[in-house]
Amino acid sequence: MRNRIIAIAALAGALSAPLAAQAQETTMGVARSGQAVIVGDNDPDGITVSERPAFREYVVRERVPTYTVPERVVVGTTLPDAGVTYYDVPQSVAQTPYRYTVVNEKTVLAEPRTRRIVQVID
Repeated sequence: MRNRIIAIAALAGALSAPLAAQAQETTMGVARSGQAVIVGDNDPDGITVSERPAFREYVVRERVPTYTVPERVVVGTTLPDAGVTYYDVPQSVAQTPYRYTVVNEKTVLAEPRTRRIVQVID
């Protein structure tokens, strides 16, 4: 009987682990209603709070032109195929797999292949 209880507990733990990991991933991105969900201040793949001043200074210094879109600029929005130029984030400023651009006067990080905005830098 004891072995059966241990086996059931182990099975329950193994089945609940993926659910717990999946729940943690849903805290970033876009809610189903289309409203932006705030990305954590220390997003490991984006620009962290401590890197933002240097990154803002870099973008201003580079004088990156803004691209205008009719929609609001929020996390999860996919940018158009044409007209938007993406720039590499210099490693001296931040380490990120994403590229940046300026849309509607806001600096954003986007996933290069999908053109989806992953972070809006305020």
